[in-house]
Formats: sequence, structure tokens, C-alpha cells
Amino acid sequence: MNISNKLFQDKEYLAYLETFLTARRVERFKEVLSNRTNYITIVAEDIFQLHNTSAVMRSCEVFGVQELHVIEQKFGKQIDKQIALGAEKWVDIHRYNSVQNCIDSVKAKGYKVVATTPHGTAQSLDTFDLSEPVAIFFGTERTGLSPEIIEQADDYITIPMVGFTESLNISVSAALIIQSLSMRLRASALPWQLSAEDLVTKRIDWARKTIKDIDFVTARFLERGNE
Repeated sequence: MNISNKLFQDKEYLAYLETFLTARRVERFKEVLSNRTNYITIVAEDIFQLHNTSAVMRSCEVFGVQELHVIEQKFGKQIDKQIALGAEKWVDIHRYNSVQNCIDSVKAKGYKVVATTPHGTAQSLDTFDLSEPVAIFFGTERTGLSPEIIEQADDYITIPMVGFTESLNISVSAALIIQSLSMRLRASALPWQLSAEDLVTKRIDWARKTIKDIDFVTARFLERGNE
């Protein structure tokens, strides 16, 4: 059943759905969402190995980043659910068929485009400036980010390394950066938490993904409003 966006902001609908959940599940949703953020968002560009995209999504979920953007200009594949381990239910995934569409979208939402690179004048992960919302772009396993992203990036970030190898696997790099920046963010006074509207939307979304026969349940709710 397709429902209107307005229903995802309906607190009466939320209260109705939560009567089908245990009190423990409701509180768990609230607890997890209290640590969710859209201040940092992650972008994966044309990741060739499917399990790497899935692992990045899992890192987003574990460390509280709510949105993952996936550019599928070259490789269009489904998420590997065995690797994601259910993370696809709790992370919002946005897909793009071109690099430029993704860049335009995140910039329109107020994000600074940040390219990950081991070279150039990139800021160190330890001291990276988080004074404004950031979209962190990760590139392919073989060649890194495309020149299109590098050229349009507002800033650059790198992971300090002291060995001979100049790069890490994409899933490892993403996990390190997401964990470090999200922990720093939560320790700061920056406005990193989800808005009140987003909290309602996600509680409804997660409840809908949990309740069996959700279409029937929603239909019953809508019928009540017409009585």
C-alpha cells in the first residue's frame, strides 16, 4: 500500500502503530534514534565489490549515520543482505545513476562535499573541521574517487597512516572515518541530532517495517478516521 508523505508525520498514526509493538521495542527505537544523525552523510561511488557497499552500510547503521548515498553509474547491484545483516532496514539508502546527480543532491541539502584521498592537502581525520554538515565520498577499490568528484569537492580528508601501504580497503576506511567523526560529533555542541519531524518519520518507518500485515493495519487506521 502506498501512503502519503503526510501520514509519515501523523502522530496519531504513530501512536496507533506503536500499540502493535512491545513497550521494549518502542523504547529501543527511541534510544537508537536519539543517537542517529544526518549531520554526516556517506556516499559510495561505483563500488565494484558488492560486499564492500554492504559493509559500508552496516558501518553507517552501527555508528548512527542515518543516510547512505550510492552512485551506480557503472555498477548497479542490490545490497548483499548477508553482509548488511539487516542494516538495510534501518539506514535510508538513496541511489543515483550519475555522479553529478548525487553531487547536486547533497549540495542542495546543504552538505559540504568531502572527498577521501591519501594525497594532496587533505585534512587529517583527527582534526577534520566539522563546523558544517558534510557528505563524505568514498571511491572505487581500484582507482579511488572519480576526477569529477575530486574537482568539485569542497574539502578533502585522509586517514593518517605510517606504513608503506598508501590505502585501505573501502569498507575499512569508511568504518574508521564514520566511527571517528560520529564520536567527535556526539561529544560536540553542534546540532547533530535528528529533527523532531525526522524522529516522527523514522519511528513510523521503523514501526511499519516491523509490523506484520502493515497494509491491513494501516487500512484499519484510515478507516477509523473516516468513521
